[in-house]
Amino acid sequence: MRIVNKETTRRAVLSAVLGAGVGGMALTDARSYLERFAPGSGTVWGAANRNAAGRVESPYGAATVSYDDDHVPHVEADDERAVYFAVGYCHGADRLFQMDLYRRLMAGELSAVVGDVAVDSDVFHRQLDFAGAAEATWERAEGTPTGDVVKAYVDGVNRALEQESTPLEYRLLSFEPREWTPTASLLISKQISWGLTGSFRTLRRALARERLGSEATEELYPRPMDHGVPIIRESGGGASVVTGSADAATPEPGLVSWLESFGTDPGIGSNSWVLSGEQTASGDPIVANDPHLNLTVPPVWYEQHVVGPDPLDVRGVCFPGVPFVIIGQNHAGAWGFTNAGADVIDFYTYETTGDGSYRYGEETREFDTRTETVEVADGEDVAVTVKRSVHGSVLTQYPDGDDFEQADELGVAWTGLSATRTVEAVRELNVADGLEEAAAAIRKFDEPTQNFVYADADGDTYYWVTGQIPIRTTDGEPVQGTRVFDGSAREGEWGPGYTPFGESSWEGFVPYEEKPGVRNPDYLATANQRLTDDPEHYLSEGYAPPFRGGRIYDRLDERAASDESMDAAFARDVQLDVVDGRYELFRPIVGEAVEEGLPVMVDVDPPVSPAALLDWDGGMRPGDPEPLLFEHWLRAFRDRTFEAAFADAGLPEDFSKPNLWVLGTLPPDSEWFDGDRAAVAAAAMSDALETLSDEGWEDYGDWNRVRFEHPFDQPFLNYDQLRTSGSPGTVRNFRSESSRGASWRMVATFDGESRAILPGGNSGDYFSDHYDDQLRDWADGEYKSMARTVPDGVDVTFEEGDG
Repeated sequence: MRIVNKETTRRAVLSAVLGAGVGGMALTDARSYLERFAPGSGTVWGAANRNAAGRVESPYGAATVSYDDDHVPHVEADDERAVYFAVGYCHGADRLFQMDLYRRLMAGELSAVVGDVAVDSDVFHRQLDFAGAAEATWERAEGTPTGDVVKAYVDGVNRALEQESTPLEYRLLSFEPREWTPTASLLISKQISWGLTGSFRTLRRALARERLGSEATEELYPRPMDHGVPIIRESGGGASVVTGSADAATPEPGLVSWLESFGTDPGIGSNSWVLSGEQTASGDPIVANDPHLNLTVPPVWYEQHVVGPDPLDVRGVCFPGVPFVIIGQNHAGAWGFTNAGADVIDFYTYETTGDGSYRYGEETREFDTRTETVEVADGEDVAVTVKRSVHGSVLTQYPDGDDFEQADELGVAWTGLSATRTVEAVRELNVADGLEEAAAAIRKFDEPTQNFVYADADGDTYYWVTGQIPIRTTDGEPVQGTRVFDGSAREGEWGPGYTPFGESSWEGFVPYEEKPGVRNPDYLATANQRLTDDPEHYLSEGYAPPFRGGRIYDRLDERAASDESMDAAFARDVQLDVVDGRYELFRPIVGEAVEEGLPVMVDVDPPVSPAALLDWDGGMRPGDPEPLLFEHWLRAFRDRTFEAAFADAGLPEDFSKPNLWVLGTLPPDSEWFDGDRAAVAAAAMSDALETLSDEGWEDYGDWNRVRFEHPFDQPFLNYDQLRTSGSPGTVRNFRSESSRGASWRMVATFDGESRAILPGGNSGDYFSDHYDDQLRDWADGEYKSMARTVPDGVDVTFEEGDG
C-alpha cells in the first residue's frame, strides 16, 4: 500500500474538495487524495470508528446517554452540569468539524487551514470583530449559574475531542482540531444572530437612491409593503418618527457587493403559528414552527433530549456548539421562533484627521486600533487593521487592502457587538414551568430579534417580539435607521445604554412591553411579514412578501370558520402546503402574456403550454410541468423588467432586484415595463420555454431537487439530490438553487405525540447510518416522533472522575 504523499499541501487538497472534484486535480494531487481512502489503511478510515459509546470519566458526576433509532441522544443526570458535560460530549462526537468550521468562520481564521480562498472572509470577520463581541459576552456570563453550565458543556466537547477519533474532514485537510472554549460557543451564537439580523439593506438602498433616484427607490424597495397580511391583524397606537433626508455618503457598488456576500440572505425566513385550545379538537393548544435557514450537510440543527434535576426535561433542536435547546418542548410548554426582521444595525461615516482620530460632535476621538495577522496556509499572511469607534466596529478596507472610496471610515453599530444574555434566556426557557416563566426568560433574549410563539399545557398561548431594538435619535428627535448616518455629526445615535464590546444596560432601547405582542391569541401566524400595521416605534426597514403569511392565514381562517376543528394532522398539512402564494398575484399577467402571443420558437418542444398555466391550481409539486414553467417565467420576467435598467444605472450585476410582490403590483403601464407589461411578460415566457428546452427538464422535480452540499462539495459527502415539493412562495418553503428552506419541521401538541423532522441526519459522521437517514422522509413530507421518552439501553455511561 502506498504511503500518503506528505508533500501535498492543504491548498492542493482544498482545490480538490472545494473545486471541480478529483477529476480536476493534478495527477499527483489526485493520487494523494485517493490514497486517503485506501480501504482499511487510508488515513481517513480511522474516522469510521467515531462513535460516542462506552464509559467516559466526568468531573461533574454520573450521567447516561441513550441514542434512539434516529440517533437522537437522550441525556440523563441528577446534576445540571453533569447533563451538559454529556451533551457537550455528544456534540463533540457527532458535529465537531461543523462546530470548528463555524468558529473559524466567525473568528476570521479559515485561511489558516484552507488558504487564500478565505482571506476576504477572514478580513471581514476580523474587522467586524465578532470574536471581541463573543469574549465580552463570556465575560458577562462567566461565574454565573449559566456560565458554569456552559463551562461544563465545553469540558464535555473537549473530552470527546480527546477520546473520539478525528473526524474525516480534518484528515482530508491534514490539520488537527483545537480545544473548544466558552468563547467558541458564544461565537456560534453570534454567527446565528448575524445570519438573521446582519443586513446591509441600508447600504443597498443608499446606492439605489443615488443611482435610481429617491422616488424609484421608494417604489421598488417600499417600507413596508402594502398588503393586508400583518402578523397582528389589528391596528394599535402609533408615534411619528422623523425619517431624515439624504445619506451622509453613498457607498461604492463594489463595497455593497462585497459586504452583501457576508450579510443576511434576503431569502432566509421561517413559518410559525400557535393555535389555542378554542380552535383544536382536543381543547389543547398546538405550536408549529419550521425555520427556513441554509440547508447544509450536516443540518444546521442538532436534536437532543435532556433530562436533569427537576424540572429539566426538554427535547428539541440546538445549534451544534451551543448547549441548550432553541426550539422545542419541555414538561410544561412548547415554543418556536421566526425572524422578526427588526433593524438592529446602522452605518456611520466620519470626518477623520489622518492621524487616527475622528470628529465626534465637538470632540476629537481616537479610534481604538490594533493590527492582527490573518494566517494563510501555503501563502503570505495578511495584516488586518481592526478598529473600533464609539458606535462599534469600523470597516476600513476592501478585501484587497484598498481604502473605501466612499468614505475614510465606515462605522457599524450592531446589537450583537454588545455582551448579550441570550444564552441565559434560552437556558431559563428550557426549564420554564409555564407561560409566566417563559415570558420572563424571553425578556433576556437580547439577540437576534425574533417572533416568539409559545403555548403551555395549561392552555395559554403567547406571541411577542424578542431582542433589543434601538431607538435612534438625531438632535434628540427619533429617526428611522434607513440611511447612512454622519457619525461625526452624531446622527442616528443609539441610547447611552448600548456599549459595544461591553455590557449594555439597554436603556434607550424599545421597552419589552412596547414591542408587538399578544397574550393568549386565539390563533396567530408569522411568516416574516410586517409585524403590525401601526407600531409604536420604528422597527424595520423591510419585511418578507406576504405569500407564505397570507396562505397560512387563509388556511387557518377557513378552518376556524368551518365546523371542523384543528388538530396536529391539520397543522402538519398546512406546514406542507404547496399552493404558491405568488400564483394568484401573477396569474393575470400570465394571461396577458398568453394573449400577447409568443414568437415561433424553432426546435422548442415545451413540456407544457403557457395557456395551461391559466387552468393550473398553483401547486408546486415535483411531478407537474406547470410549476416548472411558472418558476422560470417569474425569474425571466423579473430579469426582463429590471436587468437592463439597473445596468444602465451603473448598479452592480449582483445587486438585489425588487421582490416579486413589488414586481406583481407595478401598474401595467409602468415605466419599468416601458409602458407595455404584456410585451415584457410574453418575452419572458419565451425565455423560460427556451431555458426548459435547453436543459431538457420535463417536470418540476427535474429542477426542484435537494442540493444540500457539504462545505467540501464532494459528491460522496453531499446528500442525494432528491426530488421534492415547494418553492420560495409556498408555506412548504424551498429554494432549490440556493438550498434554503425548512431546516426543521415541528408540530408540538399536548394531547398526543409531537412530531418533527430534520433535513438530513443527526450525525455529521459520513460513515454513520444516521448521516442522512431522515432526508428521504423530509423530502417526502414525513415526520418522526419527538416524544420525551428515554429509550431502553444505555450507549454511554459517564462516571465520576477527572479523566
